[in-house]
Amino acid sequence: MNLVKHRFFLLFHCFVFTHIHTAAQNTQLPKSSYGVPVINTITTYKNSVQNDTNKELVELKTLLPGIVYDLRYASQQNFVHQAVYPVATNKTFLRKPAAQALVQIQTVLQQQKLGIKIFDAYRPYHITVKFWELVKDDRYVANPANGSGHNRGLAIDLTLIDLTTGKELDMGTGFDNFSDTARHSFIQLPATVLKNRQLLKNLMQQYGFVALETEWWHYAWPNNHNYEVMDLPHKKIAAVKFKK
Repeated sequence: MNLVKHRFFLLFHCFVFTHIHTAAQNTQLPKSSYGVPVINTITTYKNSVQNDTNKELVELKTLLPGIVYDLRYASQQNFVHQAVYPVATNKTFLRKPAAQALVQIQTVLQQQKLGIKIFDAYRPYHITVKFWELVKDDRYVANPANGSGHNRGLAIDLTLIDLTTGKELDMGTGFDNFSDTARHSFIQLPATVLKNRQLLKNLMQQYGFVALETEWWHYAWPNNHNYEVMDLPHKKIAAVKFKK
């Protein structure tokens, strides 16, 4: 077997093992009323991270101290007009690979005197259920029968800010705007807005994130199938410490 074939053989078997292992783990998890396997205990979460350190949910300010939080679901400034997280929520998370990619993005932005403001990242599964029962439109909220990128700690809602003034760049609409104007394909906007949206999109895609067509602010790390749906409060996740 030559070197190329040998490497392919190893990668293929690693891929198969990962999927079988993940599938086996999922069959052991309790299922929601929508039939989705869900991690809902800290012990199960810790075990998943011990098996794969990429599954650690990283509190973003621990890697990006200059990042700005505007966690809308801990306030009434969102589409349901009520706080669905505890009002005191001041932490948010992404899985380790996504968090590390965001560090690279921030580094590039800082060279342009720009920064990141986060509206939401990890979202407990029961919140997605609540959103679905209010909206039931998978263009704008995730169907809990599948779980979401937010539930898996892979999705992030964000915008760009001017580091000199602290103001958000004009993106044409605010967060949680469900009109056609929020779509990436909507181009009947001022040139400055289109430029700002494209800057954010280009950077996010360059470092591995995938855009959601209907929401200019929403990006997700791929490989949803490798990560379990989570339904743990932010406070409990923040209390977990892993050895480095």
